[in-house]
Amino acid sequence: MSLVEDRILVRRFNRGDRAALCQIYERHRRGLLKVATALLDDRADVEDVLHDVLVGFAATAGRFELTGSLGGYLSICVANRARDVNRARHRRPSASLEEVDVLPALDADPESETAGRELGAILDAAIAGLPAEQREVLVLHLLGPLPFRQIAESTGISVNTAMSRYRYALAKVRLALDGRCGHA
Repeated sequence: MSLVEDRILVRRFNRGDRAALCQIYERHRRGLLKVATALLDDRADVEDVLHDVLVGFAATAGRFELTGSLGGYLSICVANRARDVNRARHRRPSASLEEVDVLPALDADPESETAGRELGAILDAAIAGLPAEQREVLVLHLLGPLPFRQIAESTGISVNTAMSRYRYALAKVRLALDGRCGHA
C-alpha cells in the first residue's frame, strides 16, 4: 500500500466518494483486524471495535486531514477503542488470530499445519499474558506497523518508554516460547 494511493483515496473520500471509503476499508481491513484481534478477547468485540472505528472515520468525511500513514492512523484508532473496551470489561485479551479470518489458508501438509497452529496458540497465549501496556506497544509496532515515535504520541508515553515496553514484551514472549516449545 502506498502513501500516495492512500492520499488519493482520502481526497476522494473527503469529496464524498463512497467508493473511496469502501476501498479504504478493503485496503486496511486485514491489518486492522489483526490489531484488534491481538488486543481483544472476543470476536464480537473485535468486530464491534472495527465497526466503531470505521463509522467514526466515515463521519470525518469532508474534513479528514491525513498527516501520516492512513493504516497507522486507523491502527491507533483501533488500539484506542480496544483499550476502552478492555477497561470497560476489566478483562485480559486472549483471542487467537485464527478466530478471525485474517490469515490466508496455508497450502501445507497436515503435519506442518498442525505444528503451525500449535505454535500460533503458544504465541497467542504468550502475547495475551503480557501486561496491557506492553501488549499494546508490541501489537502496534508489529501489526500496525507503527514507528515507536507514533506509538509514543498516541499513547501519551515517551519514545524511550515505548521502546522499553516493546523490548520487555519481546523478552517475555521469547521466554514463554522457549518454555512452551522445550528450548533452554
